[in-house]
Parts: sequence; C-alpha cells; structure tokens
Amino acid sequence: MARGWRAVAACGLGLACLIIAGCASNEEAAYVERPVEDLYNEAMDYLEGRSYTLAAASFDEVERQHPYSKWATKAQIMAAYTHYAGGNYDEAVLTLDRFIELHPGSEDVAYAYYLKGLSYYEQISDVARDQRMTERALGAFTDLVRRFPDSKYARDALLKIDLAHDHLAGKEMNVGRYYLRTGHELAAIGRFRRVVETYGTTTHVAEALHRLTEAYLALGIVDEARFTAAVLRHNYPDSEWYKDSWTLLARQNVLTAQERGLPQTAGVVNETSGETN
Repeated sequence: MARGWRAVAACGLGLACLIIAGCASNEEAAYVERPVEDLYNEAMDYLEGRSYTLAAASFDEVERQHPYSKWATKAQIMAAYTHYAGGNYDEAVLTLDRFIELHPGSEDVAYAYYLKGLSYYEQISDVARDQRMTERALGAFTDLVRRFPDSKYARDALLKIDLAHDHLAGKEMNVGRYYLRTGHELAAIGRFRRVVETYGTTTHVAEALHRLTEAYLALGIVDEARFTAAVLRHNYPDSEWYKDSWTLLARQNVLTAQERGLPQTAGVVNETSGETN
C-alpha cells in the first residue's frame, strides 16, 4: 500500500512538473523579439481594423522590446489613443499621465493633454448627475491652454472649456431650482450667485438673475430683488427672463414710478434722459 501511494505521488509530481514546464515553454514562446518596425506596423494594422485590445498590446510590446528606440515613445502615445478609441478611458488617462511624466519635452505632450481632456470629456453626464468628469476635463484642457497656448489643439480646448463651464453652471442651476422649489431660498441664492459670479459667460446667467430676483422677493428682500432685476435689464434687455422678473416685481407692487415707466421690450433706458438706447 505504501508503495502504491508513493507511485501515485510520484506520478502527481511528474504531472505537475510537466505542467510547469509547459507553462514556462509557452511564456518563452510568447516572447519572440521582433524588429521594431514590424511590431509597430502590426499595432497600426490592428488599430485600423478596430481591434483595440490587440493594438494596445502590440504598442506595449514595442516599448517592452525596444524601450530606447524612437518608436517606443511614439508607441506610448499611440497606446493611449488606442485605449481612448476603444472606450477604455481610465487606461487611456493612466497611459497619458505616464507619458507626460516620462517625456515632458516631447512634441506630443500637447496632444497628450488634449487626449486626456477628451478621455474625461467623453464621460460627462447630464446635469442631474455627478460632474466630476466635467471638472477633470476642464482641468486637463485648462492645463493644455496654459502650457501650450499656441498649439493646434488649444482652439478646440478653449471651446470645450466654455462647454464645460456651461455644463457646470447647468448643474448649479438644476440644484438651485430644486432649492427654490422646495422653499430653501437661501440655499438657492447661493447656487444662483455662483452661476453669476463664477460662470458669468455662460448661457445660464440671465435665468440665474431672474431666479435670484424671485428668491429675494420670496424672502422679502425687496431692494436686492429690484437691484438684481435692474442688472438683468441692463445686460439682457431682450431676454424673456428680464420680462418675467419685471412682471414679478410689478405684481408685488415694488417698482418705483420711474421703473414702472421702463419698457419691457428691447433697448436699455438711459436713467438720466429717459431715452431708449
């Protein structure tokens, strides 16, 4: 019986050795040093065929086998693009951060910042949800414009910065409206003031001023309501929000005699002459 168990154990050990040897031989077979041009061209073929996983692996292999060649640096940025194109945004950002750290003087660094911004930008959700990706996209594009203002990517980055600001302002408006609707006027005022003060170039400012007027009136702060409506009238005389604010003030009977004589249509009234500009 003892001899039988020893025989079984020996067979098991022999089988394990064969498995280990087989794995080792497979690993050795997987690493076959190839010319850098062949590896890079293979990666590009995979990329053009939208085989993003294979393409990324091939670009990584360029760097692994030829780390000091000029192709290795190019392969890194291409690997990042491959991850981005395949929707693997987290891996794209990690690869880009590594590229920026290792090659700060590369001619492709501006593109790396741009692609990093795009990787976040593609993940921006609607204003009802968390805006962390919007903020990260804004940070990456801002870094690009600050570091490389004359790069060919700066113009599109500036456009996306404006869109990111507009999106963040939309989030503030969404929250502010909720507070105003539920009777939390002070909290609403904080949100609307942030839109006016921080995101003053966005499309949401006119509504924010109207909502501030509405919130101040709800709290009985008439002077602030009238002042905010006057700012709205001065900056957005053709806006429907201005007309709504003026109607709201009239209903509350808090307009002065001079204000009641102001037009609720296009044009800004000169306070001293009474003429419309």
